[in-house]
Amino acid sequence: MVVRRMLKIASRALEIEYAIRDVVVVAKELEKKGMEIIYLNIGDPLKYDFDTPEHIKEALVKAIREGVNWYSQSEGIPELREAICEKEKKVNNVDLTPENVIVTTGISEAIMLLMGALLEPGDEILIPEPTYPPYIAYAKYFGGKPISYRNIEEERWQPDIDDLRKKINEKTKAIVLINPNNPCGSIYRKKTLKKIVDIAGEENIPVISDEIYDRIVFNGEFNSTASISGEVPIVGLNGFSKTYLMTGWRLGYMYFYDPENKLEDLKEAVLKECRIRICANTPVQKAAIEALRGPQDHIRIMVEKLRERRDYVYKRLNEIEGLSCVKPEGAFYAFPRIEEVNKWGDDKNFVIELLKSKGVLLVHGSGFGGKYGFGHFRIVFLPPVEALEKAFEKIEEFMKSK
Repeated sequence: MVVRRMLKIASRALEIEYAIRDVVVVAKELEKKGMEIIYLNIGDPLKYDFDTPEHIKEALVKAIREGVNWYSQSEGIPELREAICEKEKKVNNVDLTPENVIVTTGISEAIMLLMGALLEPGDEILIPEPTYPPYIAYAKYFGGKPISYRNIEEERWQPDIDDLRKKINEKTKAIVLINPNNPCGSIYRKKTLKKIVDIAGEENIPVISDEIYDRIVFNGEFNSTASISGEVPIVGLNGFSKTYLMTGWRLGYMYFYDPENKLEDLKEAVLKECRIRICANTPVQKAAIEALRGPQDHIRIMVEKLRERRDYVYKRLNEIEGLSCVKPEGAFYAFPRIEEVNKWGDDKNFVIELLKSKGVLLVHGSGFGGKYGFGHFRIVFLPPVEALEKAFEKIEEFMKSK
């Protein structure tokens, strides 16, 4: 007699949530039924009227045609790591050496590698809320516990220093910063960053600073955490998806700013993880060198287009009764509050009802953290103003109908 076993799937995989893409499932079902959907959920400029600069495309084609199609070093090709050091010094005033840079398959892989190297079951990691969802998902995946500290909406989504401080204990392995912030669009003030760095130094824990939107800034001055940290070790995360319009190319990097060599064990652990996944895409790495060292004109043009769209979205969100929004200072997201969210039950129901009735896809705020993200939604302001006008007509109609 053959005994048939039920295949038991690991709970760590079944429990993964990623709100930004999970809501797309509902949208695709509606599209099958003939509904036109306006997608304002995913931060991908290339889905709209932005394109990868030609010199970067040409560099990729050149690399492929010249046979640069082999496995490269697990930590990234040397010339790219040197170019990253040049960029970080010139743009962010951070002094690095190539041996402290690791090239990854986007920032998402960098987050996964860091969480895998840092967290044992029961360990805690401090994460800003609202937050980018993979920080929560990967911490849980490796048995860790993501602990949210508040970003204060009334203070332009600046971190709550007192809340952060009181949540540090012997289980805390690192403090995460996302600056400029996704999903709020805030830029952390220099004095705020310095306070967080000082706390990290006092507690002898590293800071993980996600800075992928470092060159998409509209208001205020962006400061890289490592540029003001002194002797406190920083793991910086950055990449090519946003600034260089290379989203689908999947390339990022992490660096270890480590004046007193406190992160050597962490770096070696991450390198071991990198070796088992072989390497990041080699020809794309060659193109990334050209991205960093070639013309940068597209960045100014992109930021000016986004500024106009930011201004429109901010104005409209604060004109519609029942919504209010802090003005985004960087990235390409707004994170408005739904003033009477209980009318819909919760923010997820708000997003689903809007989608089903008006065909506009947003992301519910609780997908970025259930406590401080609740009662909000994230909207991208990547489309041209004409497309945004159409979306906001529908959003306003929906708000008036309740």
